[in-house]
Amino acid sequence: MPTRFIPASLKEAKELGFETFDVILITGDAYVDHPSFGISVIGRYLESLGAKVGIIAAPDINNSDDFTKLGAPNWFFGVTAGNLDSMIMRTTASKKPRSDDAYMEGGKAGLRPKRAVIAYCNKLRELFDNPPILIGGLEASLRRFAHYDYWDDKVRRSILLDSRADILVYGMGERPIKEIVEAVKDGANLKELRGIRGTAIAINVDERKEIGDGATTIPSHEEGIKSKVKYARASRIIHLGQNPYSARALVQKHGNRYVLVNPPALPFSENEMDEIYNLPFTRLPHPVYKLKIPAYEMIRFSITAMRGCFGGCSFCALTVHQGKGIQSRSKESIVSEVKKIADMKSFTGYISDIGGPTANMYKMRCMDMKAESVCRRPSCVYPNICKVLGTEHGPQLEMLKEARKVPGVKKVFIASGVRYDLANLSPEYIKELASHHVSGQLKVAPEHSDPETLRAMKKPPIEEYDRFHEKFSEESKKAGLEQYIVPYFISSHPGCDMGEQAELGIYLKEHRLRPRQVQDFIPAPMTLAGDMYYTGIDPTTGREVYVEKTAGGRKLQRALMQYFKPENEKDVRNALKQAGRTDLIGYGKGKLVHPPNDGKRKPAGAKKRFKNPKPSRKGYS
Repeated sequence: MPTRFIPASLKEAKELGFETFDVILITGDAYVDHPSFGISVIGRYLESLGAKVGIIAAPDINNSDDFTKLGAPNWFFGVTAGNLDSMIMRTTASKKPRSDDAYMEGGKAGLRPKRAVIAYCNKLRELFDNPPILIGGLEASLRRFAHYDYWDDKVRRSILLDSRADILVYGMGERPIKEIVEAVKDGANLKELRGIRGTAIAINVDERKEIGDGATTIPSHEEGIKSKVKYARASRIIHLGQNPYSARALVQKHGNRYVLVNPPALPFSENEMDEIYNLPFTRLPHPVYKLKIPAYEMIRFSITAMRGCFGGCSFCALTVHQGKGIQSRSKESIVSEVKKIADMKSFTGYISDIGGPTANMYKMRCMDMKAESVCRRPSCVYPNICKVLGTEHGPQLEMLKEARKVPGVKKVFIASGVRYDLANLSPEYIKELASHHVSGQLKVAPEHSDPETLRAMKKPPIEEYDRFHEKFSEESKKAGLEQYIVPYFISSHPGCDMGEQAELGIYLKEHRLRPRQVQDFIPAPMTLAGDMYYTGIDPTTGREVYVEKTAGGRKLQRALMQYFKPENEKDVRNALKQAGRTDLIGYGKGKLVHPPNDGKRKPAGAKKRFKNPKPSRKGYS
């Protein structure tokens, strides 16, 4: 394995023969030179383009020396909050401080500043004379437009304006970064780079006029504050414009300025993906760290096989960040990486994961290029699996079989999400998964059981999960393995009132499920569900949805998911009363009890989850 890290100090740079940097990257995470960490991928990619790169990892916002230790870059600063949004990393769904941060040395919490991208950019402006700044990563991607911010409970401006950055790169940044580097080498200023896909810049009124009909105007920041219908309309336009082959540039007014967001970058070919993941990663944390970095410990022996997800789940940010097009590596590239890992001294024989956002979407793609070029569906699998979607699992099965043959490899696990409705199309895939690729427990995310809540989530019916569970259990038994599925569920998702949540409680009890950890919904910026939470409207349909915003109501929904805990007895009683389901109240240690299944039990919904049963098209023309 390579032993050289991207320099994190002037001393390391001097050892490589240079003292100034072309690009200095600043990240909110600890520096781990692993392809699962975005800063390392971009850093290595910049090096492959001939740039001299330095990294400042997890700087102390109150210590100026952390920001000036590498000097000023020749080209630009590249700023990211890290692998995840800084506000989600700092606080829980109830807005309380988290007790740890998996991307920091020792898992220490509180080191990452609030709104890290803005904080880091403002610090650079304070310390340097008009420094050129590029921002990117998940936090920048999800906040590129005016967006509802759960923590401030208001619509904030585009992060491009609040950070005062010169240019924003959204999504997976290699392709736009390459164009930016080529332009900067030719003497261009970051602010002048207007037409690069996968980027956003701020423009003035005159520049907007020059663009004319070359971009679609969406409701402004101010309109989004005044009208939730117009905010939802903007959200709909944004989410229907994620296909790079059919998307147009979007413009959004903020006061007397505009934010111009160019169409998404075109996806990488298989060869290009192989080149990226064949860059010389050490796969190790920088030696400056003495304590373990929890996030690294989880993925140290994992392999990224693909990018993107065409699931389009309402609560997920993947579609608006990585895109819905699947970009896969070749089998040969993946097996080569398995061999490299097997040669590491610390390798235990177990590949913890070969996957991506959704493991069994590997090599899947649209089979009709003409249809793909004009498609505006946010999801290829909801409300049904698209008839032109290639759902063949064969390429993944072949790749996994080759990977587990590598000398020194005892097991190859799948820890990424498995899309069970797709898996149900391939009995062979479920058989191979159960027989060879599960470490005792398989994590799957049905998220809910109620049809109306699942509709708001854009998730398949619970019956699809039940079919998968039955087949997986059957194949595990045939293989002589004691294996279990660990299902994940969400409470307080938009579209879910107490009646629907009571139905989930019934489902959990009937299936003898006792979730030890509860996932409480967090309205992430720019997700459909986050926009539903703010507006009370499903942007894709115009329908009004029920939203539980009170702390007390959210607490009761959580209690119904953990009905079996004695300490939840009072909350379970209150929740069932609110749901109009006093027939379900048990009197022993908080256990939710339902009546005999005599065929007369009525649906649980005590309230209509849609206040207006007919779609409202107002503002959606």
